[in-house]
Amino acid sequence: MALLFFFPSSSWTHNVSIGCSVLVYITILQFFRNPIFDIQKNDNQILAPADGKVVVIEEADETEYLKEKRKQVSIFMSPINVHVNRMPVKGSISYFKYHAGKYLVAWHPKSSTENERTTVVAKMHNGTEILFRQIAGALARRIKWYVKEGDEMQQGQEFGFIKFGSRVDLFLPLSARICVKAGDKTKGGKTVIAELS
Repeated sequence: MALLFFFPSSSWTHNVSIGCSVLVYITILQFFRNPIFDIQKNDNQILAPADGKVVVIEEADETEYLKEKRKQVSIFMSPINVHVNRMPVKGSISYFKYHAGKYLVAWHPKSSTENERTTVVAKMHNGTEILFRQIAGALARRIKWYVKEGDEMQQGQEFGFIKFGSRVDLFLPLSARICVKAGDKTKGGKTVIAELS
């Protein structure tokens, strides 16, 4: 309306404004999309919890809950990725905690411990616990989760959502065979991240 007031006879300005508005609308729609597909479940596989790109594969100390060295795999989600988060394994939620925090860029090394985040642990039927974190980024300031301790969850089932660019960390047993490499693109609920021995 302001454009009409200040530029009442400029059709070019009006068309550009409408075009930009449509572009923003389409971008927001595609960001909140939630594709429906069949999940190929396998109790010996760890599936990607999110669409994105593998940015970290390393051994790291998990100090919040597991308190042991694990293989860490981190997936960065850009604003154009699907941001639905899916269960990497089937199991019961043995631990959940929300942490308020900063909004460093999601690929920053300290984002795992200083940003707004949730920590979720799923205990598999064989007793193995898999820990994963939703981590907010510089743009993502709203983490949603749909789980609580004691919930029984299926592999590939939605467990949360992060708005705009963000990251998910997985902490896997040292014996797990990693099936991806840094730079690989992932599809949540489809890409096999690791296999358990």
